[in-house]
Amino acid sequence: MTKDTNSGNSNSGNSNSGNSNSGDWNSGNSNSGNGNSGNSNSGNRNSGDSNSGNWNSDNSNSGNRNSGDSNSGNRNSGNSNSGYWNSGNSNSGDWNSGYWNSGNSNSGNRNSGDSNSGYWNSGDSNSGNSNSGNSNSGMFNTDEPNMRMFNKDTDIKRSDFNGFPLMEYFNVSYWISEDKMTEEEKKKNPTHKTTGGYTKKVEYKEAWEIFWRRTPEENKQKFLDLPNFDAEIFKEITGIDVNESNMIDIDGKKWSKDTIKEALKHHVS
Repeated sequence: MTKDTNSGNSNSGNSNSGNSNSGDWNSGNSNSGNGNSGNSNSGNRNSGDSNSGNWNSDNSNSGNRNSGDSNSGNRNSGNSNSGYWNSGNSNSGDWNSGYWNSGNSNSGNRNSGDSNSGYWNSGDSNSGNSNSGNSNSGMFNTDEPNMRMFNKDTDIKRSDFNGFPLMEYFNVSYWISEDKMTEEEKKKNPTHKTTGGYTKKVEYKEAWEIFWRRTPEENKQKFLDLPNFDAEIFKEITGIDVNESNMIDIDGKKWSKDTIKEALKHHVS
């Protein structure tokens, strides 16, 4: 049987208008898959480049029907997702418009729970932050109430409070580039060859442990200075025990030994 005519050059496949294709019906170049208008695809019907999955309009996807880049999951318009139907980036969960979520249906970021518009929640349906409980918000209010912290009311409104700790190092999922992956991780995530890495999911309290190691001592002190701070509630939510031997009580206020050492460096020669 005679091969179909190629209008492109150096094709071993059939009916290609592009060049150097081993697959069929490609208008792009260097495709081993079929029906691609993009380039260097081993999957089929991709308009983007370097996809091993199918029906992708962007690049480097091992999943299917992605318009974003570097997804191992399916139907993502965002980037670097291992979950499905995400418009945000770096999610291992599904249906997230926010980023770095291991839970599902979050519009906020870095949640391991589901349906949160706030951040850093392990519970569900929270509009606030760092909650392990569910549905922490009110309804049909026109004024601003005082904040509740550590299960108690405070005498300050959220908009008036400037003492929030920084949470920039807190993530429940991390993008691990291919060059930083272990051999075991590469075996469990073979799509790294296409995406250039994978999204690593960590449990909520493990994320807090990583965060607590990385955050500066002065930022740790901001947590201890929060209104109504309760070490037991803090431990219940985060897994972090601040009542260990590293803490010193001075005039009713707790300080870590590391914070005191840093302060002494500037005052003791």
